[in-house]
Amino acid sequence: MDRNIKISIRNLYKIFGPTPDIALAHVRKGMGKAELLEKHNHVLGLQDINVDIHEGEITVIMGLSGSGKSTLIRHLNRLIEPTAGEVEVDGENVLAYDEDKLRKLRREQMSMVFQKFALLPHKTVLENAGMALLVRGYSVQDFEGEAKKWLARVGLEGNEYQYPHQLSGGMQQRVGIARALASNSPIMLMDEAFSALDPLIRSDMQDLLLELQDELQKTVVFITHDLDESLKLADHLVILKEGHIVQQGEPQEILMNPNDSYITDFISDINRARVLRVRSIMEKTKAAPEECAGDISERDNLESVIARSNGDTSLTYRVVRKGNQVGILKMEELVKALVPLDASEGDARSRY
Repeated sequence: MDRNIKISIRNLYKIFGPTPDIALAHVRKGMGKAELLEKHNHVLGLQDINVDIHEGEITVIMGLSGSGKSTLIRHLNRLIEPTAGEVEVDGENVLAYDEDKLRKLRREQMSMVFQKFALLPHKTVLENAGMALLVRGYSVQDFEGEAKKWLARVGLEGNEYQYPHQLSGGMQQRVGIARALASNSPIMLMDEAFSALDPLIRSDMQDLLLELQDELQKTVVFITHDLDESLKLADHLVILKEGHIVQQGEPQEILMNPNDSYITDFISDINRARVLRVRSIMEKTKAAPEECAGDISERDNLESVIARSNGDTSLTYRVVRKGNQVGILKMEELVKALVPLDASEGDARSRY
């Protein structure tokens, strides 16, 4: 996977209030969110955010309500202006853009998928899907083929001339994704895009996003408050709390090695067998095991491997990627991985 940095966020702060620069000085001296609000009546939205978003990957920004995740994503296309810090896209400082360059960034480089779908009720599904191209000056006739292509790709072939109110919630969100894809923007910003959907539909939409991503390799920034969704989608996971980053990295690594009691508490109730992947616990080797119970994919979750083994802890599997061995997995190691760290173990491990 390409590791070029597409978006770079450096030392980003956002403080809401009448004199944010004065409040910023207090924050930089160590004042926290609660104290800033109590003593100076300012809200600390973001505190010293540093994230590299790599090209072709899904970066998930996760946190509870009020953690700053939606505030952060709106800095990338400057829907919100920072109090301090830098945002670069392809090495260019977005904060230095004039109105014309900023408009071009929003129209051509970044598309956005919203939680509430944001479809125009008086426009057909086809017109909604092609809205980004319509804004650029294309006619419906010009973009009809492109819009139909992406509507078919997200499973809405035959619905082109219906109106949003005639579609279910899941179908409406598919229109939103088709619209983002039809814009041909290399960056997709998705703000709680699936949060309003029923659980089964939500799972289908997650699968659709992963399927499209395998093919298109967009740079996706995905906002969610749901840990299971984060672990399913993320190549890189950023966890926020009260405006600052608690931990970031490969999601499986965070799950195996939480560096803070907040993270440990957050992941304590998840089904580790369902979210942990073979790649996270396998032994990386190209040497074939002496006794092999069969091949498994590095992407398989542990639950599926347990089912396949019928619980036999003596087995060893060969782990493959695109037909080639990348490691081995011993069932006894799998069982050990199902036991979560407690907070003290996580904090201790993070120091080494």
